[in-house]
Amino acid sequence: MGPFFDVLMAAVVFSAIYGVIRLVVHRKERLIMIEKGTNMPEIKNEGLSFSSLKFGIFFIGIGLGVLAANILSVTTKLDTEVAYFSMVFLFGGLSLVIHHLIEGKSK
Repeated sequence: MGPFFDVLMAAVVFSAIYGVIRLVVHRKERLIMIEKGTNMPEIKNEGLSFSSLKFGIFFIGIGLGVLAANILSVTTKLDTEVAYFSMVFLFGGLSLVIHHLIEGKSK
């Protein structure tokens, strides 16, 4: 497809591997704590309520960035890789700023 999609696919694969390893390690830590009889730390719900909102807004921003990059690369003489990288980072960053503003207003 192109260099952008190759980099994106590599990032997805490494992120998935990292996530699986982290889940396995976290589960083993919890099992060891249960076996020893120590108190398990309480999970705070404060951070969890905004994490799904953050990822949702971020992925919407990435999607809009890919769409805008496609429109830019088709309608202008801008290089395809430059259009994709710039729009994905621009819209991804804007989505994180929007999340920060929403989270700040709700507290």
